[in-house]
Amino acid sequence: MKGKKICFVAAIELSIRVFMVEHLRILSKEHSITVVVNTENVDFLKPYGLDVKVFPVRILRRPSPASDVLALFELYRFFRKEGFDAVHSITPKAGLLSMCAARLAGVPVRIHTFTGQVWATAKGTKRWFLKSMDKMIARCATHILADSMSQQDFIVSEGIVSREKSSVIGNGSICGVDSIRFHPDPEERKALRERLLIPEEDILFLFLGRLTVDKGLLDLAGAFAKVCRSAENVHLLVAGPDEEGMKEKMLSLCSEHRERIYFYDFTDSPERFMAAADVFCMPSYREGFGIVVIEAGAAGVPSIGTRIYGVVDAIEDNVTGFLYEPGNAEELAGKMLKMTDDHSVRHEMGRRARERAIELFSKDLVTEAFFHFYQSLPGTGSAGRRDIEKAL
Repeated sequence: MKGKKICFVAAIELSIRVFMVEHLRILSKEHSITVVVNTENVDFLKPYGLDVKVFPVRILRRPSPASDVLALFELYRFFRKEGFDAVHSITPKAGLLSMCAARLAGVPVRIHTFTGQVWATAKGTKRWFLKSMDKMIARCATHILADSMSQQDFIVSEGIVSREKSSVIGNGSICGVDSIRFHPDPEERKALRERLLIPEEDILFLFLGRLTVDKGLLDLAGAFAKVCRSAENVHLLVAGPDEEGMKEKMLSLCSEHRERIYFYDFTDSPERFMAAADVFCMPSYREGFGIVVIEAGAAGVPSIGTRIYGVVDAIEDNVTGFLYEPGNAEELAGKMLKMTDDHSVRHEMGRRARERAIELFSKDLVTEAFFHFYQSLPGTGSAGRRDIEKAL
């Protein structure tokens, strides 16, 4: 049996497919890898050529006491049976259940990656309760990873974890950006714009992610409506699953200009949308990092985002894009108009965004840093540089 036995836990397949494939690929060269996830398709990683075991556990994203207790017990039994050397969780509910179960089962190395705090915008009892869950995760884990420097500062200042127990992989980002997949693509830009009937010279703003209030989409809709009153050549493309009925709310705020807003429910090819866009918008109230920002940057697209932890690591203000105060739709509209009015600003910021994405957050850099993190843990071996490059 090769190396150590390492188990990764997430609530949904998408988290593994989007964030962990390259990490699993490089670690599986030396270690025995198992993935625990709520899935009915235990072969979902085979198309990626990954030699890993998949064990299904019904981990629900939303609170469900009965199901959560059953999942906790199932995880505990599985960890005891398999005798893992390390368990690593990457989503909130999976983190709470697997860190508790792994500690009870005596797993020596227990790692959780925070990708954002759901309580950051909550108030009162709800904030206290959700924050307590993160504190429990941190207490049960032996190592905490944050996916940005500013997120680490935030969770340390909020008393979730000590600085000594927490760290950031490389310069941040859970998985980095593939600069070959995300790149300026004139042909794709032309094709998507023709499909949407958007002229080449018009300005296309893009949002890509879950459609929720916390993503700041009502602010974006309000700001876009203001921009439309001053510019006739602007459009907004919103792509992602609508979890809170945001489409109708956004269209209501932009009722006079609804023909300039386009919605896609889901895409597994975000690079196509990035290539067609002129400016990426990240109006979120909370983010662990904002990987879509650096994906847009790798495609040569500048961004406008909120001045919050996570996003401030992804956007260099006035260099690769603009930052503004969260919730301030008026300020957001002003930044959007600046991008609309000056092609040279957009072009230069896009160029710098691509350079920065490749220099600081490339997939290979982050994956190598992730591999080194695992090699530094007790008893995980010490592959050389040549082995790392071969695996990458």
